[in-house]
Amino acid sequence: MKKQYTIIAGLLLTALLSAAPAWATQTARPGSLNYVEGQVSVANQPVDAKSIGSVELEPGQSLVTGAGKAELLLTPGVFFRVGDNSSTRMISPNLTDTEVELVHGNALVEVTDLYRENDLRVIEDGKSTQLVKNGLYDFDADHDQFRVFGQAVIQDGNKQVKVKGGHEVNFNDEPLKTQKFDKKSLESSDLYRWTSLRSSYLAEANVDAARTYVVGGPGWFGYGWYWDPWFSAYTFIPGDGIFYSPFGWGYYSPGLVWGAPFFYGGHYFHHFAGDYRAWGPGYHYGFPYHYGNGVRYGARPAPGASASRGGGASHGFSGGGFSGGGFHGGGGFHR
Repeated sequence: MKKQYTIIAGLLLTALLSAAPAWATQTARPGSLNYVEGQVSVANQPVDAKSIGSVELEPGQSLVTGAGKAELLLTPGVFFRVGDNSSTRMISPNLTDTEVELVHGNALVEVTDLYRENDLRVIEDGKSTQLVKNGLYDFDADHDQFRVFGQAVIQDGNKQVKVKGGHEVNFNDEPLKTQKFDKKSLESSDLYRWTSLRSSYLAEANVDAARTYVVGGPGWFGYGWYWDPWFSAYTFIPGDGIFYSPFGWGYYSPGLVWGAPFFYGGHYFHHFAGDYRAWGPGYHYGFPYHYGNGVRYGARPAPGASASRGGGASHGFSGGGFSGGGFHGGGGFHR
């Protein structure tokens, strides 16, 4: 009888191990394809959901969309999202020299974290734009337009043009000049809403993945991109602290993920959809409170609290604690 129990226990253990997700021990490189829907090709070859996590945009290669969208990873904490009928070309996928060109169409860049050593640039209409602060950046090559929630520097010949948050530039102007724009017009766009949902979805994946590396769990290599098989995507995990996306979603390090305002009812495969109600059972990260909200910068530290390093943006808890499972203040979460 004891021998039978030993055999049964062994079989159960084998089944559990074979069913366990293959958590990645290596981080993704800039140019990695992290999500695709609809008509998308890389280097003239069609890609689909099976290509996620395995296809990388090499120097000189282009990603082209028809009726479809795609998400590329750049440096850790930076997402490059391409809209319908668009084309982008990889120029340099290096960590300290990352450069892509938007040939035509529309792209949104979500910057959650930057190191001072990062040189992150996007080329549109022959002009190189360096993204220098956390925020959201809208590139529209069809209308020669660039809009900023953050801060950027455009190299225009021998001149540099600084673009502050809430301002836009039309690349047809000579000389280039900045002016304010209607933020609601951007927030109502299809690519913006899609980007907002992707941002919240990957923040949820961060909480799920970071918990597997608590106290330096197996495969933990520190700050970077990490694969979460339940979400079928890479997510950003900071090495320490809490970092907030431009939409207010938190990215937690393994040491602080215990404080994430997210109730998780067990592992199941997630399928991204345009409606959070289709995301499956259980409470989701901050929903429905944040569903459809516009750009919100991360919570600022409470008086006397220390802030995490964040490439020019402040991070930390705001308002003195938790409320209903979430933080008080901008960028917080409520359930």
